Amino acid sequence: MYIGNYIFLVLVLISFAAYYKIFEKLGKPAWKALIPFYNFYVIYRVLEKPWWWAFLMIIPGVNIIMYGVIGYHTACYFGKRKTSDLLIASLMPYLYIAYLGFSPNEKWTGVEDLNKKTGGFVKNWLDPILFAVVAATVIRSFFFEAFTIPTSSLEKSLMVGDFLFVNKFAYGAKVSQTPLAFPFAHHTLPLTKTTKSYLEWLKLPYMRLPGYGQIKNYDLVVFNYPDGDTVALGEQGASYYQMKRDIANNEYMRSDKTKPFSFYESLAHDYLNGPDKPLGEITGRPIDKREFYVKRCVAIAGDKLEVRQGEIYINDVKKEMPENAQHHYFVKCSNFLINQNWLDKQDIYIDEAGQIVAENNFLSVYYFNNRKQEQFEFDTDNYYAKMLSTGDTTLYLLNLTVEKAEKIKSIPGVISVTKKIGKAGVFDPRIYPHNANYIWNYDNFGPFVIPQKGATVKIDTSTICLYDRIIDVYDDNDLEIKGGKVYINGIESKEYTFKQDYYFMMGDNRHNSADSRCWGVVPFDHIVGKPVLVFFSMKDKEKNPVSGKDVLGSITKNSVDGKFRWERFICFVDNDGLSKSYLVHFLVLIALLWGANKLYVRRKLIKEAK
Repeated sequence: MYIGNYIFLVLVLISFAAYYKIFEKLGKPAWKALIPFYNFYVIYRVLEKPWWWAFLMIIPGVNIIMYGVIGYHTACYFGKRKTSDLLIASLMPYLYIAYLGFSPNEKWTGVEDLNKKTGGFVKNWLDPILFAVVAATVIRSFFFEAFTIPTSSLEKSLMVGDFLFVNKFAYGAKVSQTPLAFPFAHHTLPLTKTTKSYLEWLKLPYMRLPGYGQIKNYDLVVFNYPDGDTVALGEQGASYYQMKRDIANNEYMRSDKTKPFSFYESLAHDYLNGPDKPLGEITGRPIDKREFYVKRCVAIAGDKLEVRQGEIYINDVKKEMPENAQHHYFVKCSNFLINQNWLDKQDIYIDEAGQIVAENNFLSVYYFNNRKQEQFEFDTDNYYAKMLSTGDTTLYLLNLTVEKAEKIKSIPGVISVTKKIGKAGVFDPRIYPHNANYIWNYDNFGPFVIPQKGATVKIDTSTICLYDRIIDVYDDNDLEIKGGKVYINGIESKEYTFKQDYYFMMGDNRHNSADSRCWGVVPFDHIVGKPVLVFFSMKDKEKNPVSGKDVLGSITKNSVDGKFRWERFICFVDNDGLSKSYLVHFLVLIALLWGANKLYVRRKLIKEAK
């Protein structure tokens, strides 16, 4: 248990004792102050506040703010209405309440002089601001929270720049494990890049409220990024573990192969965590402060998953490809048909240098530059691109839906459009479980049975790589491998029973998605909720360098030429994509509400004038 948990418990007990003394001063039965939650009901009735505020004291994080609300009002009723008194009472309520209760000189003044001058801003604004924060925190914690789509893994179903509401009570809202946090911030303080927005002085165990639904195959799901338990602050958008593996793999490939790969992993760890910190400070994050990801749940707990030549099979049954799924296609042209402006208008993402991005920057990219037009040939066996200067054709690697691939085929000068599918039996070290015993890649993965709560699997040193992180990190055990044997919590183990359900998440953007194929399954305790509404959508200026920069000028432009994707404003989300836009309906509703309010105020003034 964290030391902060003990400190918080001591402060709460102090406040209980303080209210015992305050109840004595009020002539009320003092024993009521010692009954948890009932004491807050009595306190709020005494303070002439809604009795149901007592229920807010049950909610971790919210109850800390509500203590500030109690402190503020208690100070007022004791005649402490100077700015300094009210600020101290709001920021340090436990100790200030104790001072009011135990000091023989402090008397309860009640409501008779409550309207006396009390310190400007604090009197007029602090109380409503505190309660507004409370209300917003309750909504954000247990009902709906907004976040921005960070990656293109679900293009074109959900796009980079979509501002999304997630329904947290769909699968049961999680109680915050780090309640000491800056309101409305996730893991980083506003206007900073690396400063934590939370404190781990007080840390609660994992708890989840009941939900009204269960995760089903092919549901879109929002979750905390499992690989995000460790983060390099200089590269927060990338997996720390994958960067470490990449460094180790590069050194291993350059070596004489006389040392095991684990040796180079150790060197990579020392390099990243050494005094130079090439990728910035390395820090850990609790589950509820890890990055939000949204992907499609292709397999649920207990399913047997297999990917064969890019097609998904669940329990040996082939599943239909999502309507907006994208793949890499080789587009062979007789001339230089494709430029940055064309790609931008098609919402085909390129990076700042004008490169057409291949698989998460692992494959070599196809260089495109209007000033120096080169020719390419792709070596599919060795997974890299070679530049040639033959001048007869140009080969592009584009990320396309089936619909766009068909459209490009009809462009004059396009010779062929061929879907890129990786070969079976080709090992990709970036693919889970990152072990040469399992020769899997993006297009050929498994078979793999998704871990299910209560299910038992056989384990040994050859298969433990499939489950090591699940057992050690997600199920919170002490896993060791020594002497050719597996030990769990100090006991030699040949089988393991899972403590929770797990899910396999994939992006519809099949070759441009860091998903469960890369970092493994998602535990149920990482599940956040279900996406329900895209309320705003704007292009990323780095990914859409032509049309994604001008904000003010885009107000009068359409979605192709401007920054805003108007057809994606106020759209409901389902598993097949977005509904039609309800932006016009929303604006009409706002206008009607505004007009109704103006009419109400006018009639009220006329009535008062009479």
